[in-house]
Amino acid sequence: MMTVVGSAERRWEKERRAMGEKMMRGGVRVLMALAMSMVHGWWAWTCAAAQVHHVVGGDRGWDPSSNIRLWSGGKSFRVGDHIWFTYSAALESVVELRNREEFESCAVNSPIRMYTDGLDKVSLDGQGSRYFASGSLDSCKKGLKLHVHVLPSSPSSEDLTAIVVEGAAAAAAAGPTPSISAPLPVSAALLCAGVLALLCFVTF
Repeated sequence: MMTVVGSAERRWEKERRAMGEKMMRGGVRVLMALAMSMVHGWWAWTCAAAQVHHVVGGDRGWDPSSNIRLWSGGKSFRVGDHIWFTYSAALESVVELRNREEFESCAVNSPIRMYTDGLDKVSLDGQGSRYFASGSLDSCKKGLKLHVHVLPSSPSSEDLTAIVVEGAAAAAAAGPTPSISAPLPVSAALLCAGVLALLCFVTF
């Protein structure tokens, strides 16, 4: 009788351990899925929040009386930002030029783009320099022109996803208690939420 009871207890203990390991593996998968979902949501929110809309010339807009050089001096332009040109369509226009030489000499007769609506939005969708000037040679000579040097945006979503996946893989290899000692360029709230999710899953 004692042998049968002991055998049953050992079998029950083995099944309990197997179930615990299965739950732990499931918890790690939940952590990875939750972390990836949160980082993508955080990235989308960050991108939306990071976009800046620049009204060229400030209150005066795109006008010969505006000091465009002074207005642009302290500003940073990044990929994903937008610049707006506001002006009287009857008096002014905006042209985009090919290079610095055309920009410096106000060679506005053969632009690569022309804007004439009076309210024009230009998306900065790539790094590098872009050159804008008034379509009027006289206004351009008076300083109505804008050089925009577009800087990179924040780290890509692929980079952030890779960081989270690597962190979750390290947690799985470490065992039941994930290690969060190594600093990662994601928010501490994200890491804490992931760890709490894993703990709750294992507990219940």
